[in-house]
Amino acid sequence: MKLLLCAIAGYLLGSISVSILVTKYIFHADLRQQGSGNAGATNAARVYGLGAGVLTFAGDFAKSILAMLLGRGLGGVTGLAVGGAACLLGHCFPVYFKFKGGKAVSAGAAVGLMIDWRLFVILVAVFALMALLSKRASVCSMACAVVLAAGTPLFTKEPMLIALAVFTGLLVLVMHRANIRRLLRGEEPPFHLGSSKK
Repeated sequence: MKLLLCAIAGYLLGSISVSILVTKYIFHADLRQQGSGNAGATNAARVYGLGAGVLTFAGDFAKSILAMLLGRGLGGVTGLAVGGAACLLGHCFPVYFKFKGGKAVSAGAAVGLMIDWRLFVILVAVFALMALLSKRASVCSMACAVVLAAGTPLFTKEPMLIALAVFTGLLVLVMHRANIRRLLRGEEPPFHLGSSKK
């Protein structure tokens, strides 16, 4: 029963799409109908500027941390993993917004921090390095997904945390499948910041 509560709470928290709320109430628009169509921090920054992107990331990151803390409080490490996985699914397929959400990048970063702060620092460094090399947010996100899944066993031997990291990495890659196709065709555009004055 406790794990079921972890899953329900995690999913409902994950379903709070911060990017949609930010763009709806601040910019009076639906982010899912602009830019790449993705309800995430990258698209928010692309369309409305750095401030919108940072606000979206912070909100999505915080809700994910909360979901995992609640899960840990209810069910220990297993509860944390269940709550985290459910939050990721809610983030990607939010019940409040017709199941069209983000790509689990912000939530995935929160998973990295909950596993080990050193892993989180590595993820930030990988993202920054790939941003310099590729200029494409999708490449940065997918590189971090691989590092999260492959690097977690270096920081913990807890099976549930390793499973959560692998699940997170795979989910991020699956949610970026359209980006992968564009990259293979050489059609993935570089990242740029939009204007907050829209």
